[in-house]
Amino acid sequence: MTPIVHFDALLSALIFAVLGVLILVVSFMLWDKITPYDLWKEIIEKHNTALAIFAGFMALGIAIIVAAAVH
Repeated sequence: MTPIVHFDALLSALIFAVLGVLILVVSFMLWDKITPYDLWKEIIEKHNTALAIFAGFMALGIAIIVAAAVH
């Protein structure tokens, strides 16, 4: 009888999920460092909605790239 949960597959999925999140965070922080402005100051203090939307799409794009690379 096959087990309901395959622990090796679950462990692999967790490792890849953590790795993907770490790559996403590091790349987002790197993007924040190479831009000439402070991303969070622009979004939070100056309420720059366009930059917030762009940052969200940029994070989504990086997430898609990381997911494709991990897959």
